[in-house]
Amino acid sequence: MTDAAPDTRIAYNLTLSCADQPGIVHAVSGALVQAGCNIVDSQQYGSPASGRFFMRVAVASDRTRAELERRLGPVAESYGMDWSLDPQGAKMRTLVMASKSGHCLNDLLFRQRSGTLPIEIPAIVSNHTELAGLADFYGIPFHHIPVTPETKASAEQDLLDLVAEHNVELVVLARYMQVLSNDLCRKLEGKAINIHHSFLPSFKGARPYHQAHDRGVKLIGATAHYVTADLDEGPIIEQEVIRVDHSRSARQFVTMGEAVEARTLAQAVQWHAEHRVLLDGHRTVIFN
Repeated sequence: MTDAAPDTRIAYNLTLSCADQPGIVHAVSGALVQAGCNIVDSQQYGSPASGRFFMRVAVASDRTRAELERRLGPVAESYGMDWSLDPQGAKMRTLVMASKSGHCLNDLLFRQRSGTLPIEIPAIVSNHTELAGLADFYGIPFHHIPVTPETKASAEQDLLDLVAEHNVELVVLARYMQVLSNDLCRKLEGKAINIHHSFLPSFKGARPYHQAHDRGVKLIGATAHYVTADLDEGPIIEQEVIRVDHSRSARQFVTMGEAVEARTLAQAVQWHAEHRVLLDGHRTVIFN
């Protein structure tokens, strides 16, 4: 009896979107089979609101990424697809931005180190210095880029320089308390995730927990969304809530909400890094 030969196939995720029309699944599946791929999992959704079709296919193949892209190219072109083929398990290079609150940053750093979040963080950026020690503890370079009305343009250029230098694929605003310019939002479109400490669309802007406390709400929460030029209006990726009551102070709302913020942000980052999130206008399609 001999040992079975090791499986040398590479696992890939194919994600795509295009105008909904007949034959997409057949064409994509046929191209994958002809390329020698084994389809492990397939999910699709046709949006009646936008008329767009979305698909995520997990495959295994002994062919290179470049070869598979070459074989899939004609099908993608014929249907006008926005598409991407990505190796499964590859860690997404992620730059994290924070200000003074460290709970979301610490959670992301811990999850990265423990291997439960498929990201690699090459740099941390902050407009303050309070979190430098946390970055040092995890051994990640900390970049202090202060922001004032006079220096905002140069500060954002410094950020973009870091994104280019470190081949960053995702920017995460982990309670970074600065509004990004419209120009920067456009440059990071679909590649920047923010955590807002309220259950959007309620209580946008500053001090949402205090707004919620003033209104006597019974639920507070957090929303992870893509960054857009419209403040707190970006496509929502994940949300979570917890129950509160009249006996809680606004300060207690803040403390209770921090754990929810960290979990919500981590889940959104994981889904994005695993190529499970597709944009459908101002909405998202998420394949679980």
